[in-house]
Amino acid sequence: MTDTASELDPPTPAGVPPEAALMPLLMGGFVTQSISVVARFGVADVLAEGPRPVEEIAAEVGAHTLSLYRVLRVVADFGVLTELPGRRFALTAQGELLRSDHSPSLRGLATHFGSHFHRAAWSHLYESVASGKPAFDLAHGEPQFDYYRTHPEEAAIFDGAMTSVASTIYATLEAYDFSRFGTVADIGGGNGAYLAGILAKNPELRGILFDLPDVVERSASVLRSAGVADRCKVVGGSFFDGVPEGADAYVLTAVVHDWDDDRSVDILRTIRAAMPEHATVLLGEPVVPDGPEPSVAKLLDLETLVGTTGRQRTESEFRDLLDRSGLRLTRIIHSSGPDSLVEAVARR
Repeated sequence: MTDTASELDPPTPAGVPPEAALMPLLMGGFVTQSISVVARFGVADVLAEGPRPVEEIAAEVGAHTLSLYRVLRVVADFGVLTELPGRRFALTAQGELLRSDHSPSLRGLATHFGSHFHRAAWSHLYESVASGKPAFDLAHGEPQFDYYRTHPEEAAIFDGAMTSVASTIYATLEAYDFSRFGTVADIGGGNGAYLAGILAKNPELRGILFDLPDVVERSASVLRSAGVADRCKVVGGSFFDGVPEGADAYVLTAVVHDWDDDRSVDILRTIRAAMPEHATVLLGEPVVPDGPEPSVAKLLDLETLVGTTGRQRTESEFRDLLDRSGLRLTRIIHSSGPDSLVEAVARR
């Protein structure tokens, strides 16, 4: 039997012609930029106490009133805000996520997605697909993480995005029992936001934060604000050369998706060499479905295509990666968010 076009078409609302369904998708970048503007101006913080007229919002955030209104009404159409009579605006549940003090907060991620250097990278997606090279390298002439070392303002925006990501993967803290460990090492842990969440939830636990020296030096305020600095050792280095030994658990959150299979295996073999036989390895990553079902992991995979040489992986791909590294996948623990914990132990 041959599939017909109608059988292959995704479902659309009754009576909506295909062109009307496609147009909002083509303008999805407009929505991203609008939400990013709202995040960057801190509109959600202004609305935290309740609805405000656009004139007051603009005055408080330092924006042109009419221009801001034109952005806010678009964002309201997509459910991030609610527009009330008299050009007044209020937060929705989605809009609350753009507040600086909300947990989780996606303000940093929204700011990053609208930043000029991120837009420039995505504008090279066509060339990336044609060549297989990361779009970020094509746009900026060097790999993403090298670029951040020489562009501190952009690095700060990226740090904010990673803190946002950490706040969303806190859902994995509810899905996994870290209390059974004595020491957790967060490898490639950035500014320590995720490890701080683990330690705050488990007061008997001790932590090791490991990343490049210029990265972990930005962790002091994060660990101090979480009240866990006295239980966390901060170590600078490269996970290609070696990692701290003797931890009960090694956590790599949003790390291996930045690297191709061979380099990911190099990282995981370094972990295997340092870990005691009883230790557990946890990869905090989205898991791409093996089938055609929709998944946000597929969109996140495009983000890795744009930014790095890596990719998001399926369960079978994780299993193969771990097997090559001397590890054995034991289970995948799904959370209420987009990220899962891929659990592994030493292969004997």
